[in-house]
Parts: sequence; C-alpha cells; structure tokens
Amino acid sequence: MRMIKPLVLATAFGVGLSTAASAGLKEEKDLNDGLLVAAVAEKIQRECRTIGARMFKARKFANTLKDQAESRGYTMAEIEAYVDDSDEKRAMRERRNAYMKSKGASNLDPDSLCVLGHAEIKKNSQIGQLLRAK
Repeated sequence: MRMIKPLVLATAFGVGLSTAASAGLKEEKDLNDGLLVAAVAEKIQRECRTIGARMFKARKFANTLKDQAESRGYTMAEIEAYVDDSDEKRAMRERRNAYMKSKGASNLDPDSLCVLGHAEIKKNSQIGQLLRAK
C-alpha cells in the first residue's frame, strides 16, 4: 500500500502558521530529520514495486514526531501548517533528493530507489524500519 505519505502528512495538514512558529520548526533539526526519513521512505515505497510500507510503524513514527513538536510548545495548527507549506515541501524534496543522490540513487530512477530501499531495510535504518520487502 502506498500510504506512508498520507499517514505522515495526516498528522501535518492544516492552516495558519505564524512566522515565529515557522522559524522555530525550521530550526528543529531532529524533527526535520524525521520528516526527511519519512519523505525518503515514502518515495521509495511509492516508486519501487518490490517494497511496501510498514503501516503501523509509519503511523507510530509520524505520531512520535508530532508528539515531540507538541511537547516543545508547538500547536497542532502550527505543525500542520509547517508541513503543508509549499516552500517547506520544496525544501524537503530537495533534501530528500540530495540524500538519495548521496546514496547512489535518483528520484527519477525506480530501480535505483529499489536498491536503496533494500539496502536501508537490510541496515535496519530508520528509513528501512518504515519499509518492508514484498
């Protein structure tokens, strides 16, 4: 199933982000690294027919990120608006593509994404934990 993105983003859709919250969330390195993990995993499972999503792990991972942001004082509306912001989405796609390129994969080449995905699964990395071989 191609559901990592909906599950991750289900915790992150909304409206009304203040500039302070946007700047604050942008500086939360660990949260943004978590969003990068989800973005890479989502792209791999969407493009690679031999890899699927681990739905419950993806949901738990997304909820953990949301809970961490809320524990730092961000409101759900701020979190949702940050993740839904078009500039932030573009920046995350660039980070995702740079990560994949650094690992020898291309966002335009499903075969290379499969190789990367299977390597992440084998390493049991954070990305690999959100994926499963079919």
